[in-house]
Amino acid sequence: MKFIQYKIGDIVQMKKKHPCGSQEWEVMQLGTDMRVKCCGCGRMVLIARSKFMKGTKKILNRDMNEKLELEKRSEESTMG
Repeated sequence: MKFIQYKIGDIVQMKKKHPCGSQEWEVMQLGTDMRVKCCGCGRMVLIARSKFMKGTKKILNRDMNEKLELEKRSEESTMG
């Protein structure tokens, strides 16, 4: 299983719909608990990271092939 790194501002599609009908959520806070905001109605919800990871289908606003800064830094530290 590939580990996905989320960033603040990511728009993710969840497996289940929110009662307002939207499946899209914006990541507002990272940590043990993830604070996400519904893109349909604006409701903010705090979800445990494990539950969030299981319920996420895909990231909509980001190319998954791009390298993140964290990965670049770890490559540089092993070279020098």
